[in-house]
Amino acid sequence: MTKLLASDIDGTIIDKDNKIAPSNMEAIKKLNNLGINFTICTGKTYLMEKDFCKKINATYGIFGNGTQIINLKTGKEILRNVLSKRDIEKCLQIANKNNLHVHIYTDDKIIAQDELKYMAYRNYLLYGDNIKFEIVKNLNDYLKLNNMSIFKLIISGENNLIKVKNELLENQNISVMQIKKYNNYKDRIINKEYEYLDIIPKNVNKYNSLKQLCNYLNIRKDETMAIGDNINDIDMIKNAKIGVAIAGSYEEVKNEATYVTKNSAKDRRLFRSSI
Repeated sequence: MTKLLASDIDGTIIDKDNKIAPSNMEAIKKLNNLGINFTICTGKTYLMEKDFCKKINATYGIFGNGTQIINLKTGKEILRNVLSKRDIEKCLQIANKNNLHVHIYTDDKIIAQDELKYMAYRNYLLYGDNIKFEIVKNLNDYLKLNNMSIFKLIISGENNLIKVKNELLENQNISVMQIKKYNNYKDRIINKEYEYLDIIPKNVNKYNSLKQLCNYLNIRKDETMAIGDNINDIDMIKNAKIGVAIAGSYEEVKNEATYVTKNSAKDRRLFRSSI
């Protein structure tokens, strides 16, 4: 029997307008009634998704691609991983050298260098009414003057960032995921194509944090189910007893899934057809 269902958010249970279908809400309610731990597993930070998690009555949350685990019923932080000052300085140095856009995520705000662009602008459009965004001239100088925890750092641009990724990976203390928003995966919120590098501490990802949550709850791997659509969902989908890819997912995700749904998040009938 499945005891824990881990689900991504964007493109999985909510559509491009940041809305969740009533049928999906009903399915989540049913999971809760059955005593199945419905767990949000997202690349977004707790700050960004706190209200949404309350709305859908999720039990646990894995945020920032694994940088935080939160008991959503009590608010207790079970796990916390942040970037070191040295790693942040190195990433900023490389980004600035290549004239790329940078923004970071803290406990209480999102901070962008120079302007809101790419993923930072997307998040502003989606969350600007509910959380604080700050624009600074030089992030490195700002962080030297302000002591804060940084969960993740994003480097964005419109060219292939593989060389930048490889340079970043010379630093052995970070993990870097490259996401391309081109063609069918174009960012429809800001109507723009680009790619970005999602940077978090070394060995931190959705799957490793999901394993830690399962250990915390004494739940076995064969009692888990994982649902997602993006590159950062691959490991948890591949390693769950039942892995589900959403219609419209990256092909790499579908290739690792046990099942692929007929409906996508934009159809707003996902759980009705897949659970």
